[in-house]
Amino acid sequence: MSETKSTCCYCGVGCGVLVEHDGTQITGVRGDPDHPANFGRLCTKGATLHLTVAPGTRSQRALVPELRTDRAATRQPVGWDTALDHVADRFAAIIREHGPDAVAFYGSGQWLTEDYYVFNKLAKGLIGTNNLDTNSRLCMSSAVAGYKLSLGVDAPPCSYTDIDATDCLFIAGSNTAFAHPIVFRRIEAAREANPDMKLVVVDPRRTDTAEAADLFLPLLPGTDIALFNAMLHVMLWEGWLKRDYIDAHTEGFDALKRLVREYTPAMAATVCGLPKRDIELAAEWFATSPATLSMYCQGLNQSTSGTHKNSALINLHLATGQIGRAGAGPFSLTGQPNAMGGREVGALANLLSAHRDMSDPTHRADIARLWGVPDVPSVPGKPAVELFEAIGRGEIKAVWIAATNPAQSLPDQAVVHAALAAAELVVVQDTYRHTETAAYADVLLPATGWGEKDGTVTNSERRISRTRAAVPPLGESRHDWQIACDFARRLGARLDKAELAARMFGFDSPEAVWNEHRESTRGRDLDITGLSYAKLEADGPQQWPCPEGADTGRVRLYEDGVFPTPSGKARFVAADYVATAERPSARYPLHLITGRLRDQWHSMTRTGLVPRLFNHEPEPQLHMHAEDLARRDLADGDIVRVRSRQGAAVLKVIASDTMRPGQCFVPMHWGGNAMAGRFGINALTPSAADPTSKQPELKHAAVQVDKLTDGHALMAMRRVTGDDPFAVLGALRRQLPDLPYASLTLAGREVPVVVLKARVGEAETALLDAVDAAMGLDDPAQTLAYADTHRDIAKRARVDDDILSAVRLSGETRAADWLTELMVRGESAAAVRPWLFAPLTQPPAGQPTRGKVVCNCFDVSEEAILAAFHGGESLDQLQARTQCGTNCGSCLPELKRLATR
Repeated sequence: MSETKSTCCYCGVGCGVLVEHDGTQITGVRGDPDHPANFGRLCTKGATLHLTVAPGTRSQRALVPELRTDRAATRQPVGWDTALDHVADRFAAIIREHGPDAVAFYGSGQWLTEDYYVFNKLAKGLIGTNNLDTNSRLCMSSAVAGYKLSLGVDAPPCSYTDIDATDCLFIAGSNTAFAHPIVFRRIEAAREANPDMKLVVVDPRRTDTAEAADLFLPLLPGTDIALFNAMLHVMLWEGWLKRDYIDAHTEGFDALKRLVREYTPAMAATVCGLPKRDIELAAEWFATSPATLSMYCQGLNQSTSGTHKNSALINLHLATGQIGRAGAGPFSLTGQPNAMGGREVGALANLLSAHRDMSDPTHRADIARLWGVPDVPSVPGKPAVELFEAIGRGEIKAVWIAATNPAQSLPDQAVVHAALAAAELVVVQDTYRHTETAAYADVLLPATGWGEKDGTVTNSERRISRTRAAVPPLGESRHDWQIACDFARRLGARLDKAELAARMFGFDSPEAVWNEHRESTRGRDLDITGLSYAKLEADGPQQWPCPEGADTGRVRLYEDGVFPTPSGKARFVAADYVATAERPSARYPLHLITGRLRDQWHSMTRTGLVPRLFNHEPEPQLHMHAEDLARRDLADGDIVRVRSRQGAAVLKVIASDTMRPGQCFVPMHWGGNAMAGRFGINALTPSAADPTSKQPELKHAAVQVDKLTDGHALMAMRRVTGDDPFAVLGALRRQLPDLPYASLTLAGREVPVVVLKARVGEAETALLDAVDAAMGLDDPAQTLAYADTHRDIAKRARVDDDILSAVRLSGETRAADWLTELMVRGESAAAVRPWLFAPLTQPPAGQPTRGKVVCNCFDVSEEAILAAFHGGESLDQLQARTQCGTNCGSCLPELKRLATR
């Protein structure tokens, strides 16, 4: 067995991993103790990466190119030449007839930097369109725009080492404990080493991150700018500003000073829904601490005022001199593994390589000269939301989507799905074939995935790491950059640019691509001409800038107070508070907040393959305050319809005290593969976007919630030992569009259990037959059955080798939870066989059900943890006995909270 150094492919922390393999199959993964981003730690998602590529998941992989020429037909396997020639013919014909802006590319933070670079060059250099955007538009474009507006360029000035050096950590709009667990482990360690360190958390919800705060500011959704301006007002009033720093290193302060005079703590307290004293205390800690570090993510970015939210927070650092030194500065937490790498190569519709601006003719000339083309287009391309709107209008005829799932992740899903259906040509290049977007593909191109790719990524702290292939590509899959180069040469021949395309795309390795990218950075703020693959191999991950002649990269930026602006000074940005795009009304009276789960990631394309990652939150659920439930005559566990101005979603509601009345919360991960209908949670969110960053307001919508009364309950579970669980999921997914409510997920640990929860109509015999067939309950000779036609109750069960392997309960489902647990544990069904169809909420022996799993690493449930605490065990004793919270540590905040119940 061998180990290969690589990186994790989830959030932007950029954790190093050691991939265990036998040369053909990945068998395990552990944190790389030498990687400076994580020092051997992995979160629950990263620690299960090997399970996403286990042999049982291969049915979900795209293994060969597939093609259809008729939308009504099914895609058929074809060779690479056939697939790429077809796409090149179609793209060339569209470009000749309608111009280069009639085609578009939509990529991903899953790409390696080398992939990003080649696709950027293909679109902007060979074709001559700036219609290349990526899903980084959905997570980091406001941070990009905020850095550029305030500091001059998109360059996060801080490093993870600043966590260890800070005296006050100010987290705004980030549930770091869930979204960036390894960063949160470092925060916990820093607080333990420095008990005087203050933690301030700004979030509408009392998240696990907020639970740990010394000061929690549960502001009303979208009111961040009012809070930050009021904090600056207090700093002005109390004389806590660093006047010398402001005079020497900044500009624009007078305009901001005039603005924030109106933002008194009393005024902001009303706008934000916060105590006046808490605003004053936050200002005091921020300004007077020896070093203050801020961290922020989607709560600021995913907003129609996201750019100004970023700049308003940066204003506080500039005004107090809390920047450019150890433990101080604004630090955006990147949402994806290589969103930073994409920003470096200009892989957004308004950017060019190496932080060059498309509007600058000198910058365009630089890139044209590097690429050997006459020019690059000057008009920005369509950003993500506008791109799909243009497809729907017919302005863009063909779209190439790679390594992302816009049919689940973009807002206003009805518009996106209609656009994909209307497009003349949809090319999907992906590792997986089961995504919501892949269903629209006319051409599906199989791309290599985690463990098979070779190249580089850059994390939140500007640190470049090598990602190495541990195993060969699966099936006929190819690397993303290889696919782009092959296509570019074919397209060039059809556009009378064969010689140019051959010269531009003659790369024979990812290193050759990276070397050209490296040269594009020469003399720029992110200069990496001092780095090489060899140096990254020998010395480990390196931060930029690292120009030629430097031994190492720069840990911290702006230590000299000089900023990359025309004047050399940072800019204060005077911005007023603007309300959310949608405000509650009589028709839509509730704030809906979206966010993340601890154990799932983005659209669950990978994490949705691992049963244990559903154990913490097992199904789509709306978290709602008890007062709002009571006003609507709802009970915990009811099925509700959530309606917004854009669309609707149906899911279970649970009581929660993590947000105030008038607000509700839903995780953003759930899509059409897991819910009834064609759309997921983002059917609810508006397409309104920030005017500067073009980032949509995915965090908030105004909604109404009412009880679903249609149909009666259906539960079906199947324990899948020998067969493919994903074939079962696929068969059941075909039934989801016809159901008024459905949740389709996995349960279990070593052996997956497929779980369908639904509502069905009284006469849905064909649907029940389809469910029974998928669950292996359609053979009367192998099935136990019970029916009460008078009460419309019908139940079936199957026992194989004394193990309960499948159950379907229709009309009455009280026993569903303990029957699912029995299947998960794989225990003998002999003792409970007479009660399989009984309406019991607990097992007949009287033992309680386990409830959700809190510690996924060691499979420790909430019920077991609470029983231990109620029995007198301390947290230390519990951990010594069960090991919960001692591995990845993702469950530690919840363990500490449970210990206080």
